[in-house]
Amino acid sequence: MNNLGPIIFITTVFLFSCFLNWYTFQGFKALFQGWDHTRGKLLVFAAYWLVMVGITLWILFTFFRISREGEISRDSQQVLNLFLTVTVTQITVILFLFAEDIVRVLASGWNYFWGEAQGTGGYLPDRRKFVSQLAFATAAIPFAGFVYGIVRGKYNFRVIRQTVYFKDLPDAFDGFTITQLSDIHAGSFTDRDAVQRGIDLAAKQQSDLFVFTGDLVNHKADEISPFAKGFAKIRAPFGQFSILGNHDYGDYVSWPSKEEKEQNFRRLKELHAEMGYRLLLDESVLLEKDGQRIRLLGVENWGVGFHAKGDLEKALLEADPAEFKILLSHDPSHWDEEVKNHPKQVHLTLSGHTHGMQFGIETPLIRWSPAQFRYPNWAGIAEHNGKYLYVNRGFGFHAFSGRVGIWPEITVLELRKA
Repeated sequence: MNNLGPIIFITTVFLFSCFLNWYTFQGFKALFQGWDHTRGKLLVFAAYWLVMVGITLWILFTFFRISREGEISRDSQQVLNLFLTVTVTQITVILFLFAEDIVRVLASGWNYFWGEAQGTGGYLPDRRKFVSQLAFATAAIPFAGFVYGIVRGKYNFRVIRQTVYFKDLPDAFDGFTITQLSDIHAGSFTDRDAVQRGIDLAAKQQSDLFVFTGDLVNHKADEISPFAKGFAKIRAPFGQFSILGNHDYGDYVSWPSKEEKEQNFRRLKELHAEMGYRLLLDESVLLEKDGQRIRLLGVENWGVGFHAKGDLEKALLEADPAEFKILLSHDPSHWDEEVKNHPKQVHLTLSGHTHGMQFGIETPLIRWSPAQFRYPNWAGIAEHNGKYLYVNRGFGFHAFSGRVGIWPEITVLELRKA
């Protein structure tokens, strides 16, 4: 990012916040219609602006510090939590006010041309107190959701089971199970006991194979150290395998020297080994059961707009075209751009990266997240010409220190013969 980039971004955030604060205030004022205590209203309105200006300045300072340091610290995460909570709450209020404003403008036009105010310059009806009450009451729902997501939702681990059917799955692997974790982002954790509950839940699945699909840390290798012994207890009969994600390279933080960055990257790879994870760097291994085999491939990070370092061709060098193949690739855009149309059949790709944006709605009727505007396949299963992709919603969290509606995930995949 050039020198103007942070200035433009911070200015945009400032103007956006000013707009949200002003528009929300219009509804806030309407709540006090009919209140005769003029001095009391002035004090309440002054308190509103004092709080909102203080929050805005705190947020701007934090964004400036992030742009200067190149790192989102735990303190910065708390401010980002506040920013998102306030912003989503205000937008909810404004949706009601904007709908009311459309009606008010139409009513004004009607009064101007055909009503009693014809020829007098028009008449814009006052805001209705009821609409503002409804707006703030509704906004309390996402506000409460964000508070829950920040306090408890980010550790609300759940197991999602997915069965995938293949015609050419070797008979010996019919019923083979895989536990997948992704996006641990250890530098964001503050509650070790809660993290251990998630680790225990993953280990409890007792799958045949364990895989981790990238982003072990936020920035630095030592972030995983307090949790390494815990994750090392996850074991599977056919082994534990891992790959790198975009955060694992240490590219999003300033380093005193190139050598220190390289040393950090070496240490990160050593930690994979110390936890008992075989780190696959554009390579593959064979898994054998009852004389039959499947091939597990792993590539370095490859993603649209991120590192395109992974080399699928290199990982496929030893693969026989007839072999059943499972690929570990951190970013699901790799599947969209390269894997699903590759001439060699890669039967199943396991990814993460999106976190489901840590915010959204997933019900039997509604499935929505801002992540869908960036990634066509942002969570769960996808299929194209017999090739499957599964996107894990992530074990940890980053930037926004919470999860709302998109809970941390432990995936258990079962391979079945079609």
